Amino acid sequence: MLTKSHAQKPMGRPATASNRRLGLALLVVTSAQLMLVLDDSIANIALPSIQNELHITPASLPWVINAYILAFGGLLLFGGRLGDLYGRRRILQIGIGLFTLASLVAGIAPAGPVLVAARAVQGLGAALTAPNALALITTTFPAGEARNKALALYGAMSGLGVTVGLLLGGVLTGTLGWRWVFFINIPIGLALLAGTRILVDAPRHAGRPDLPGAVTGTGGIAALVFAIIHGGEQGWADPVTLIASASAAVLLPAFVIVESRSTDPMLPLRLFRDRNRTGSYLGMLFISFGPMGTFYLLTLYMQHILEYDPIRTGLAWLPFGAGIILSAGMASKLVVRFAPRIVAVTGILISTTAILWLSTITPTSGYVQHLMLGIFAVAVGFGLSFVPLTLTAVTGVRPEDSGIASALLNAAQQIGVALGIAALSTISVTTTESRFPDALTSLREARAVGDSDAITTAGQAIVDGYTTALSSGGIILAAAALIVVLLVTARPQQEQ
Repeated sequence: MLTKSHAQKPMGRPATASNRRLGLALLVVTSAQLMLVLDDSIANIALPSIQNELHITPASLPWVINAYILAFGGLLLFGGRLGDLYGRRRILQIGIGLFTLASLVAGIAPAGPVLVAARAVQGLGAALTAPNALALITTTFPAGEARNKALALYGAMSGLGVTVGLLLGGVLTGTLGWRWVFFINIPIGLALLAGTRILVDAPRHAGRPDLPGAVTGTGGIAALVFAIIHGGEQGWADPVTLIASASAAVLLPAFVIVESRSTDPMLPLRLFRDRNRTGSYLGMLFISFGPMGTFYLLTLYMQHILEYDPIRTGLAWLPFGAGIILSAGMASKLVVRFAPRIVAVTGILISTTAILWLSTITPTSGYVQHLMLGIFAVAVGFGLSFVPLTLTAVTGVRPEDSGIASALLNAAQQIGVALGIAALSTISVTTTESRFPDALTSLREARAVGDSDAITTAGQAIVDGYTTALSSGGIILAAAALIVVLLVTARPQQEQ
């Protein structure tokens, strides 16, 4: 008995230490993802306060948000490849350091241009951090249940960060002031830097940076993201939008040609030979389009039509966070028993149904009766689809390609978010303008004087724009289900 007892203890300690190490690694990776996604939305609520204090013009104000999205989306592939060449943990640490320093500069910014520049550097830090955080999951966590759970929580942070950002942005702006939406990143970033030592790096890929590929690829993606953002704000026929679109149309094919001829490409085209991986990238692009566009439109609906204040708007999105957490945990278990496309398509169809339900809102729709269930269902569907697509995108990738494969997935998500917000916003505005020009201004004036007829007419025109756009988002999401059905044929994600 004594011998048996002594034999068991040494076996228990390594397992406990290993589990603790994996737990700390998971906390670092998911917290990094939460911080990055949170900054997609946290500044939105603070924009009026920022504009008033720094005297930023209405035309320049959107770039407080867009500078971050543009740098983040445009530089993701480059950040992923740098991780493959110079070490993912090292590039992750540089990215977190840049992001933290830029957050400090943004918080103390004395003028608009300084704030916009700091936001762009935040985006650069995010582009270096995000793909390498995801790639480090594959090197730190063993294949099977541990990795599935890690990817599920990573996916949950991707959706939860948007909700937390909106809520936290409202609370910080209303209590401590807008500068704290940036200062809050400093202690988080420093803690993450300390925690990165626990992560297990992979062997570096022997090679050199692909400068022609970096220029054409980064330039092409940046031009595409810029065209999407600018087109949503200024119109798709605007000269600047057309120039950016033309630049993307030239640079992206040039990037493919350069990569096909390069001996050490930034984006190995062999990644697309796997139909599962290609289907995952396309699926991620489209599923990010629908739910994030819905998030944007319903936030406007709550504030403009239902007259919610910023904090109440953030609280109204709590079911979204709950749905993401619940469904991501479910998905990590389901992908072990069912093929990824079954789980993903089920999730996409749930989100599609929920968005179409939300497209029936009226100027008097109740939150509990109409919005809450729809918001929760959109999140559940998103979580169920995000996890299996992430798994099929990063499973089976060569070790030297895991950084760029992760970067591609992140890029698809960021471009999908930008495209969804821009396209659905354009549909909404165009529809409203065709029914009631300058409806929002008229609604505000009618409320000020108590003109009930004008309130009803202008409010209905605005809601018609939201519902038309939401219906379009539902159709796009249904197309994502078809893509996944046709391309993703991987088997259940059993331990390898």
